[in-house]
Amino acid sequence: MRRTNIYLDEDQTAALDTIARAAGVSRAELVRRLVDRGVSAAPSDLDADLAAITESFGALVADGPLERGPDERAAHLDRVSRL
Repeated sequence: MRRTNIYLDEDQTAALDTIARAAGVSRAELVRRLVDRGVSAAPSDLDADLAAITESFGALVADGPLERGPDERAAHLDRVSRL
């Protein structure tokens, strides 16, 4: 194992200490576990992401169109929607 120093603010330190105490481990062990979880997480799966987008299509149809304010972006979107 290699020693590594990091700077945490008071809130981060307090949160880590609370979680570590509840888990019955040291702050260092908790940080190691969190790092392991973060670096071993599977990279985003493009097919799964695209499937989620496809499945969400039409989810807000019942809400009707969103209101647009009078700004340049809204004017551009209005022009594009008429093409």
